[in-house]
Parts: sequence; C-alpha cells; structure tokens
Amino acid sequence: MPLSSDNSSSFGPKLRKIRENRGLSQSELAEKAGFQPSAISHFETGRRSPSFDNLRRLADALNVTIDFLLGREKKAEGAGPVAEKLFRHFSEISAEDQENLADFAAMLAKKSRKRGND
Repeated sequence: MPLSSDNSSSFGPKLRKIRENRGLSQSELAEKAGFQPSAISHFETGRRSPSFDNLRRLADALNVTIDFLLGREKKAEGAGPVAEKLFRHFSEISAEDQENLADFAAMLAKKSRKRGND
C-alpha cells in the first residue's frame, strides 16, 4: 500500500536525511535493504512510494522504526535486527559491562551527532 499524500511529501527528504546521517550512499542503503540503487533515488525524490514491505526493509537497514521513517515518531529509536541483537544479549552481561556498553553507546551517539552537524 503506497504512502498517503500527507506523508509522501515529507518521506523522501526524511529518508535522505536518515541515510546521510548514517553515512550511507544511496547504493549502500540499496544493498543493505535489498533494492536496486535507483529505487532509493525514486523514494527520496517522491517518484515512487514504498510498499509496507519496502518500508520494513528500509527501517531494518537504517535501524529505525517504520513510524520514524513516516514522521510519526520524532526520535530515531533503535530498531531492527541490530538493535534486537543488542537487547537479546544485554541481560546476559554483568551490570558493570552493561554500564560500559551504555557509556560506549553514548560516546558513539555523540560522535554521530557531531558528524551530522559538520
């Protein structure tokens, strides 16, 4: 099912911004999501709207929720296969290592924010 006209005008620019914040080219995102590179260009320019399955694939490749891609959530909460892997193993590590992991994640987030502001 294609995106409604309310969301399609902001979806393309939002997808491009998230992709760029992740440091991915259109080709790299296409490869991660299993698309042809031209598909990402079509989504970002609004020439095509992704189906629900394609939204899921994009969200998984970018580690965000579908709602974030659609502009229904304001923060890019971790989602997708990578986040699931982290959460699956989180309870199996010591409290001290959980703190270390949290500190490391905060450092990486700060690095990403700085890169996004450059």
